[in-house]
Amino acid sequence: MEALSEAPCVWMCIFEERVFRFDASPEAREAAWPSISFMHPKQRDTPLENVSEEPSGVPQYLPHCTCHQEMQIMTIQLPKGTSFYGTGEVGGPLERTGQRVHTWNTDAWGYGSTTTPLYQSHPWVLAVLPDGQALGVLADTTRKCEVDLQKESLIHFAAEAPYPLIMFGPFPSPATVMATFSRAIGTISMPPKWSLGYHQCRYSYEPDSRVLEVAETLRERQIPCDVLWMDIDYMDEFRCFTFHPENFSSPKNLAKELHSKGFKAVWMIDPGIKAEPGYSVYDSGCSQNVWILSSSTEAYVGHVWPGLCVFPDYTSSETRKWWSDLVSKFVLNGVDGIWNDMNEPAVFKTLTKTMPETNIHRGDAELGGSQAHSHYHNVYGMLMARSTYEGMLLADPKRRPFVLTRAGFVGSQRYAATWTGDNTSSWEHLCISVPMALNLGLSGQPFSGPDIGGFIGDATPKLFARWMGIGAMFPFSRGHSEKGTTDHEPWSFGAECEKVCRLALERRYRILPHLYTLFYNAHTKGELVMSPLFFAGPADTKLRKVDDSFLLGPMLVSLSKDKDRGSNTKTTILPTGIWIEFDFDDSHEDLPSLYLKGGSIIPTGPVVCNTDEMLISNELSLLVALDDKGQAEGLLYEDEGDGFEYQRGKYLLTSYKASLHGDEVRVRVHQKNGQLRRPKRALSVHLLLGDRAKVVLSGVDGEELKFKLPKPSDIQNLVAEGQKKRNSAISEEIAKFSNGINGAETPRTMVTLKAFDWKVEVAPWNGGRLKSMIHLPTGIDWLCSKGDLPGYVESSGTEYQSPGCFEEYHVLKNGDAQESLVMTGDIGGGLELQRSLALLGGSQNSIHISSCIRANSNMIGSGGFSRVVFLRVHPTFHIRHPDKTFVSFIAVNGNPQSIHRRPEELLLHGDELPNGEWMLVDKHTNIALVNKFRLEDVKGCLISWRDETCTLELHTSQRPVSKTSLLSIHHIYESINIGSDDYMTQ
Repeated sequence: MEALSEAPCVWMCIFEERVFRFDASPEAREAAWPSISFMHPKQRDTPLENVSEEPSGVPQYLPHCTCHQEMQIMTIQLPKGTSFYGTGEVGGPLERTGQRVHTWNTDAWGYGSTTTPLYQSHPWVLAVLPDGQALGVLADTTRKCEVDLQKESLIHFAAEAPYPLIMFGPFPSPATVMATFSRAIGTISMPPKWSLGYHQCRYSYEPDSRVLEVAETLRERQIPCDVLWMDIDYMDEFRCFTFHPENFSSPKNLAKELHSKGFKAVWMIDPGIKAEPGYSVYDSGCSQNVWILSSSTEAYVGHVWPGLCVFPDYTSSETRKWWSDLVSKFVLNGVDGIWNDMNEPAVFKTLTKTMPETNIHRGDAELGGSQAHSHYHNVYGMLMARSTYEGMLLADPKRRPFVLTRAGFVGSQRYAATWTGDNTSSWEHLCISVPMALNLGLSGQPFSGPDIGGFIGDATPKLFARWMGIGAMFPFSRGHSEKGTTDHEPWSFGAECEKVCRLALERRYRILPHLYTLFYNAHTKGELVMSPLFFAGPADTKLRKVDDSFLLGPMLVSLSKDKDRGSNTKTTILPTGIWIEFDFDDSHEDLPSLYLKGGSIIPTGPVVCNTDEMLISNELSLLVALDDKGQAEGLLYEDEGDGFEYQRGKYLLTSYKASLHGDEVRVRVHQKNGQLRRPKRALSVHLLLGDRAKVVLSGVDGEELKFKLPKPSDIQNLVAEGQKKRNSAISEEIAKFSNGINGAETPRTMVTLKAFDWKVEVAPWNGGRLKSMIHLPTGIDWLCSKGDLPGYVESSGTEYQSPGCFEEYHVLKNGDAQESLVMTGDIGGGLELQRSLALLGGSQNSIHISSCIRANSNMIGSGGFSRVVFLRVHPTFHIRHPDKTFVSFIAVNGNPQSIHRRPEELLLHGDELPNGEWMLVDKHTNIALVNKFRLEDVKGCLISWRDETCTLELHTSQRPVSKTSLLSIHHIYESINIGSDDYMTQ
């Protein structure tokens, strides 16, 4: 595409009113690739007929487009005070304002809160305007895309041209935006009810006797669970669609045993097919020519678990049919669900951790035709999940498929649930699991959740208990852990943790009737299952950053604990209105707080061990919270729990209403739909009075129930008794955690180095940061460390405050003469930051600092490489005379540079870099701080000024690391006196 400067966008209304498509030009519209995100791609390309006049038929906000060097940049300026959300699977905070994301599906084992990209790509932003109205914007491209929200109220997309930008809204609320967006990209498939139960997984349960042992233990200990998972070790030498001849010799018998105990079984299938003649899957794939091709038009071969592998080209309908046939035969072994992993696609022994972008796909015309891998990379996992879903339907058209996928794209929710990948057993990952799942929901994927307890590393009892407490409330609830870690089953952490897990999962199974109803609404209406608090008050700015609580319809779930592990109390932020706290007489300090919105009814069930028991149960309960007018209503959706008869009317959708008449409360069926007959069952109504107090009335479902409210004095007594019972229970449970981690805190002792001309103070507990760097002869403390100014820190990502900034460092070596220090900090994913610091005398009289990121442990089979990282050294220096201070250096290209204070950051790279030395010069005192560094270490230098500070940052390239291939920066600080004419001042 030829370069255009500030080209006006062309637009048309598509799909529904207030949905607009913008293109760089009419020619760009014609050249745009087909949509893979839209459920019906032609709806994106077809103008909507009979569009009404303003405001529905005319866009309120117009994007600005620039095309340059094959890149198309689309920007949208929104009103000041707009908040951004979505951007798919991302770590970090719920609100994405100030963040930047790159979409390129990546095997991100051990990712951190700022790691980007991750496993899935969603070039989508939900924007909530200051008044609570909202709009959504989709860059409908499968290519690499930058989603930049760093500037206030500005959305910036950049991707290879051409692509259309689709705007949804503005609509009156963010919920309306999401419903419209979900109708366009397709709502989730209705899941089988068993998939909403708890899932227990490990890499790996082997042999099959171990699987049965876990199943039996779950039942013996009365821990609710529906599903057990088989990771890749069930296979014969990792050959997909095979079973180990000894360890899993009879999968059908294993399935029969599991089914008899009320369990379903999910089995993993990866895309990498072992390139081995004689292996039937490989042979049939070769005969049907289904593999992705290298640029030389031979089948591409890359290393994965089985060794050398070829990869199915799911962009071709012939390949998808071939794969679906394999899946349908595989399902006959008693397979209830399939887990698609490694489908970014992940490839070992490569720096990129995937296949070359020049590989060739022979795609269907409606997907984009024959294209390089760069075009199809981000949708590869989605198309694999689609093929797997279709294969399960082929095997049994009367059962709803259950597929879990790691990689995904906008539209993946039509075929599969997802989880948030290879997280770590850390408090950080417990905290970010809530906003990760919320933003996936806000990007069109409502069926998600994390590996409870963390996949990488060993959880502690306190961490696991608290994680299960909140994880049991996620749409997808699965415990999973990596090889080499301690056992992560609930009973593995002792009796008290096991009790917490049992209580948490009993909560989940109690609310399953409500969860199932939410999933039905997500399937039929595009509503969210798990939504952020600001959905209850979009104009309420205090709710927009809350990411430790969430809504399940009118039910609010709050961690109610500070993020640090030793805190047991926290004030829950509640939306405006009546919110009544309740529990199931199961108060425990590690369980989240639950609230029901006034005016709401949610259906609950009895405690059961699995969903099979629930389906035959003759008990139903309604939790009722009246509003200020004495009214409440709620829905219950029921069907057979599997199959598709519900599409033919075999379901029951009941609307319940409660109302207050004087001192009498009446509860009745208000409306019902569907052909399914109402079961004959007992109904109990739990009227919530506040502070966990309630009154309970029993009757028969379908009949009107009437009862009188207690007297005000009796209600006060009930509340007091409830509070006393709860406080007593929590105090007792806190005492039972005797391993010392509750409330534990690392002693905060400053480390001081003092020798020759320098004194340095280091805070190990807070990112190992240097708090001061004092030059003794002059008395100058060059570092500024106060408030949000960190002094000197390292970090491991492209964004400021990446992992490393706040992690605790451990002192490995402290020199005998207090002249040197070696420290290390765990930044997750098997990676550590290490720093060596030494004070040297003699002619140098300087501070030497060596920082590096290294891998202590790597992803198994990754060829020795761990996740992609970026080392940045970030010192913030105090400026005493701002008008007389500047940065001076000779650039690599030989040009002398003098950089004075300016409002914007200045990033130097290539020939613009200082040639191994730069200095901060104070012309008022004629003193300069010199920073010398190894040029081969540094790929970029950043200068950032504030009123009285200057940051001189060094950073490396971004790449994977291993135990031998480190990212490192070695540099030196010196303080020198300069003459009045020695350095430029202009």
